[in-house]
Amino acid sequence: MKKPVLVVMAAGMGSRYGGLKQIDPVDEYGNIIMDFSVYDAKRAGFEKVVFIIKKENEADFKAAVGKRIEGRMEVSYVFQDLEKLPAGFSVPEGRVKPWGTAHAILCCADAVDGPFAVINADDFYGREAFQVMYDHLESHEDDEKYRFAMVGYRVENTLTENGSVARGICETDETGGLSAITERTKIWRQGERIVYEDETGAAVPIPEGTLVSMNLWGFGAGIFKELSLRFPAFLNRTLREDPLKGEFYIPAVVDGLIGEGRASVQVLHSNDRWFGVTYREDKPFVVDAIRRLKEEGVYGERLWD
Repeated sequence: MKKPVLVVMAAGMGSRYGGLKQIDPVDEYGNIIMDFSVYDAKRAGFEKVVFIIKKENEADFKAAVGKRIEGRMEVSYVFQDLEKLPAGFSVPEGRVKPWGTAHAILCCADAVDGPFAVINADDFYGREAFQVMYDHLESHEDDEKYRFAMVGYRVENTLTENGSVARGICETDETGGLSAITERTKIWRQGERIVYEDETGAAVPIPEGTLVSMNLWGFGAGIFKELSLRFPAFLNRTLREDPLKGEFYIPAVVDGLIGEGRASVQVLHSNDRWFGVTYREDKPFVVDAIRRLKEEGVYGERLWD
């Protein structure tokens, strides 16, 4: 069995944050949220990391992130390109938004040939999340079904006070496995309750304790075949209905495979609290949280030293 690889989705445009948020330092030593994730992943056992970036950000990204990590782990770079489409498809005029998280993973098909974990670049997951995911990938293989895994968080522990967030809302079966997942792109706290915006624009309550995905997934290499098969159908629909903003999401692919009885998803749990930089106003909270974790001894003062 091949050793698990870490895949980091860092090609987001940062439109809500206002810049290349993935390389904005969160401590006085120039470390970014991604440094802490890669550091935690290395402690868990990962030895290789694949960064998914935009070609135009390559120089900045390598200078701010890659060079610091290349001496500590094997590093590869993959470009998520709007033009990377199946034969017969082209980018609609005016489209600048990436094609989504599932497309980002599909772009890694030539760089990953075994089990892998995938994360967002700008989310802090905590040490425990990487450990439980690595242990799962080391001990599970696809058989008659795809044997995926996901680290779940309580929705109330994943919100920002500065706007809405996107999360995959999860349903679990009697064994604790994932039975369904629905991507909700606008979730926020409305007074005393948590709500999401549905397809009609209505605010629908979400009970506290509801499990959500933060895009920390574990897959085998078989996922690339499924993504390549499903991407054309997504494009056919999206180019008709939402050509400039429609996105190919991981949860939609996973939910489809669960519904077809072709995949099971083990829900792994982490007691660590998520935090992230979705908006520029989130940064002071993240800086303070990192400082507290250093004071508690979870990380060294200079992290990599």
